[in-house]
Amino acid sequence: MSNKIQFTDTAKKEISRIIAQDSSKKYFRISVLGGGCSGFKYNFSFEDKVQDNDSLFEQTVIDNNSLKIIEGSIVDFKKELIGNSFTINNPKANSSCGCGLSFSV
Repeated sequence: MSNKIQFTDTAKKEISRIIAQDSSKKYFRISVLGGGCSGFKYNFSFEDKVQDNDSLFEQTVIDNNSLKIIEGSIVDFKKELIGNSFTINNPKANSSCGCGLSFSV
């Protein structure tokens, strides 16, 4: 596994738990999309295959363009009163919106 991105133990356990519950979900995908209130937004999904332009981190796939934007980040999973969610602490983000999913670099 590369050190371009790190996963907390909590995030790794949650990814493994979700994948174990559904045989159609083999990989957790992280991607960065244009949009959101700050320019970019994180997208989290599950799928069954790795694409040609993906980098594989254990059970997680990230397309190479998204990886350039989030390399050096730490992926975590948080359980809060308002809901449970994956979060990314991205050192390249100059600003982010209140929801934490939208950011600019």
